Formats: sequence, structure tokens, C-alpha cells
Amino acid sequence: MSDTATAHRTALGRPSRPTPSAVLGVGSRLPSRLITNEMLCERIDSTDEWIRARSGIVTRLWATPAETVEEMAVGAAAQALANAGLTADLIDCVIVSTVSHLRQFPSLAVAVADRLGAPAPAAFDLTAGCAGFCHGLALAADLIGAGSAGHVLVIGVERLSEQLDHDDRTTAFLFGDGAGAFVVGPSDTPGIGPVAWGSDGSQRNTIRQTAPWSALRGAPDTPWPVIAMDGREVFRWAAYELGPVAELALKRAGVTVADLAAFVPHQANLRITEQLVKALELPERVAVADSITEYGNSSAASIPIAVHRLLADGEAEPGGLALLLAFGTGLVYAGQVVRLPPAPSSPPSAPPSSAAVPPTGTAPTDNAPTDNEGAPA
Repeated sequence: MSDTATAHRTALGRPSRPTPSAVLGVGSRLPSRLITNEMLCERIDSTDEWIRARSGIVTRLWATPAETVEEMAVGAAAQALANAGLTADLIDCVIVSTVSHLRQFPSLAVAVADRLGAPAPAAFDLTAGCAGFCHGLALAADLIGAGSAGHVLVIGVERLSEQLDHDDRTTAFLFGDGAGAFVVGPSDTPGIGPVAWGSDGSQRNTIRQTAPWSALRGAPDTPWPVIAMDGREVFRWAAYELGPVAELALKRAGVTVADLAAFVPHQANLRITEQLVKALELPERVAVADSITEYGNSSAASIPIAVHRLLADGEAEPGGLALLLAFGTGLVYAGQVVRLPPAPSSPPSAPPSSAAVPPTGTAPTDNAPTDNEGAPA
């Protein structure tokens, strides 16, 4: 360590001047099963028009048995590294946000790190629902600022299609699968603003799993636990509570809506996004992510996938400021302002075999019964 670097460290070795960080690259991996509204309406009492009006969703993508959470996470991470022009040996920490890795341990992060060839990084999963990616991004920036890591890989991945009741008209149409990733590293100037985050535990039952996994022990006839949601209460909470969170994130970053190039909210519902755009009084020139129309709500993966899509489509320019804002089960929430990374080499995509495939039942097909998340049983 140089004398100059030593002079800027405290007695316990932490830098007295935090290292600025930025998003260096973005990547994603989409699954290959295209599910239309009409296909879902064969099992639920609804219509394509109603689903579009209530959520903005036209199609969503669901994973095949081979497209495990591990496979999608590895694919997104590898693409983010390539777009950042970096190799896995530079990664000091891997953070994976997911609620659909159905094995409690070992973590998904350690498997992803090993598959990528990252040598002995810190690796852990976090569970903050749809807000998990913003939580992971905040941790990554703070790790770099504290000198605990040089480069951090943040991944959001979900496979919620197997955690749905496909006969429940309130949730069956909402969710999609997929993975998105950011490579976060040191920067000459700050590229990730301070996070504004928190929780409202009084709302913890508005988005929930119907039963704990322990309910399945010794009870083969117990229904598979699925996602349940009080849609009206969630919409009401998000539409009116997220505005102040966004304003706080802007304030902490020292910017205003006039400085933004893009707004990337969690892709939960197009109506919630439209409500927030009005509440924040965003200028018309600000690009607003709306990838939910094609991909559905992919929970922790939705923000990085949406950022990837905006950059690849040329709707937002690299280097511009983007407000990220998310909420999820808990209810938990998080938001921060980031400087957009370089444009990815290609848009988000599914394998060439992507086609409309009829949805399957609610029971899992890969995560629970396999020792290797990359290889279905």
C-alpha cells in the first residue's frame, strides 16, 4: 500500500475518504417460454383486455425446466461482465437477490461464483422480494466505499412461475421469470447515490407465501405454497408511499427530477408507474421503463432487465442519471440514483427457441429436487 493511500485510512484500516463506485456493466438472461394473456385466460376468469387495463401486461416469459435460477443468474452475470469489459477473477463479492431459490442452503451466490470462475469471493443471497436488487446495489456501493471490495457482482433472479396458483385470477397473470445483473466497481466520480430504504411491517401480509415450506413435511396432500396478494392494498400503498421515497433518494443524491435521464421503477404494474410519474412531475423527456408489458413482473430481476432494455433500445444514454425505485413483500422498499453504464452489446433476449408454450401446473419441476441448481432432476 502506498504512503498516500495509507494516509487516507483510519487506524482500523477503513478509508477516511470513501471510494466512489459506479455501475460498470449490465446484463440479463430471459427465459424462453412466451406466455400470452389469452393462454392464461383458459384457466382464469379473465380477458386479455382486463389484464392489460389492470396491469399493462401483454405477455410474460416463463422458464423451462432446464432454465433454473442458477442457469439464468450465471447467464446474466456473464453478460454483465462482458459488457463491463471485465473478467470474473476481478470479482470480490457476489450478491444474489431472489425469493425463488428453493434450497435454503448452500446459497445460490456461491454456485454462481463458482460457475463464473471467480476465485474465492464473498458470496451470499439476500431476500427482500422485488426490492432486493436495489438493496444489493446499495450494499455493493457501500462495500466498495468502505474498502471491503473492489468489484461486486449484483444479481436479481426469479423463477416465480412455479410459485403461482395458475387458477388464481389475482396473481396468475402478474409474474414472469428472468435474471439481471450489474457489475459495480470503483469510479473517479460517484456513480451510485445513497440509498433511501426502509420497511413497513404492518403490511407484511399483503404479499405473502401461503404456507411455510415446513407445512409440507409429512403431509403429502398439503397444497404447494404459492404467492398470495392483496392487490388493492398493495396498489394503494405503492401509489401513495413510494413518492416520498423517490424524493428522498433524489435529495440524498443531490439532484432533482430535472437532472434525470431515466426513471426505472420496479416493473410491478404499469398503473403504479404512471401514478408515480405524475406524482414526481417527471419531464416528458425522461425515459420511463415499461418492460412489464412484455416480460411481466420478474420481481428482483425487473430493474436490471429494464435498465438493459432502455440502454439497448437507445431510449436512455450511457452516463445519464437514472432513478431506480422498488418495493416488495414485507413491505420493503429502496431507491437510489445511478449513472447509467455503457450500452450493452445486445438487447435482453431469450434463447432462439422462444415460442408460445402452454403454461404448466403449479408444482416445481427443478429447484427443489436437485443438488445442482444448474441441472434439473
